[in-house]
Amino acid sequence: MNMKTVLISAAIMAASAVSAYAGCAFHDKQAMSCAEGSTYNPDSNACVPQTSS
Repeated sequence: MNMKTVLISAAIMAASAVSAYAGCAFHDKQAMSCAEGSTYNPDSNACVPQTSS
């Protein structure tokens, strides 16, 4: 293989990875579990003490 073929292959692989990441709407979402007695607050992105009503 010559250098041109290697560089083109690397560029295509990098472009594919970037486009796959950008096309995924949920790449910033993660499963969150909180300790017992607390619940996840999406506004603060943190676990907060659970209040009983």
